[in-house]
Amino acid sequence: MAVMIKSLSSRTKIDILIPAIEKDLVTLPYVIDAVRKQVKHPIGQIYIVAPKRRRIMELCRMKNCKFVNENTVLPITKKNIHYRSKKWERSGWLFQQLLKMSGDRLCKSEYFLAIDADTVLIRPHVFKQGSKTLFYCRNWSQPEYFNTYRKLLGKTTAAPSSFVTHYMLFNKSKLAQLKRTIAAKHQLTWYNAIISKMDKSKQFAFSEFETYGNFLYSNNRNSVLLKKALNLGMHENIRQVTPNRLMTLSKKYRSISFHKRKEYTRNTGVRSV
Repeated sequence: MAVMIKSLSSRTKIDILIPAIEKDLVTLPYVIDAVRKQVKHPIGQIYIVAPKRRRIMELCRMKNCKFVNENTVLPITKKNIHYRSKKWERSGWLFQQLLKMSGDRLCKSEYFLAIDADTVLIRPHVFKQGSKTLFYCRNWSQPEYFNTYRKLLGKTTAAPSSFVTHYMLFNKSKLAQLKRTIAAKHQLTWYNAIISKMDKSKQFAFSEFETYGNFLYSNNRNSVLLKKALNLGMHENIRQVTPNRLMTLSKKYRSISFHKRKEYTRNTGVRSV
């Protein structure tokens, strides 16, 4: 087993992009440390895209990450997105997806890994195998993600699995191509097209991972490798998870996501998938 782990590596340099808010500060240090330990690529810069808050900026300095004020990335901010009901508030959740899709402008490396600020990798990962991109997938998704994809791109999804697994490697040129395609089809900016075409009465109406993954798969499925994500959702505090327990969990899972379901409710402004 030790030999297999040692040989798991890629020469492709990648950047890391992590959108975050203050409530993510519990998990974010662990996410950053796990990326540096478990991502078997040369890592360029780790970008933390977040509100301009002292505690987040201090963490970035301590962890040698580049802080990016989330309000400087797009011409719109969370305040311009009205995606809510009487029971839930999803404007921030959608905004963070648009921030990930802006990584082609933020990152310097041709490839960047976008990962949620509540997801900790517990096994070694590579995302390139020769000329192919490796995606970690699951076998279920939200039906509305596929409806929005069809509205945006005029075709149905073709991949046999779901790409919604909390982290994904993006190719900047392919991502830019996707956004140009969406903008040209709807004669809108890509982000306004997404906002206008999704059904905002649905709590889960758009996925950046599902959209990008299916776009690549439909254009050239031979350039894509699919692998089981083996992600575990947990609802306890990450600080309570001992190293020994992580070692045990890593025999069955590749990553752990520390979700807080109560944060789907109104006025929290956080996201999860």
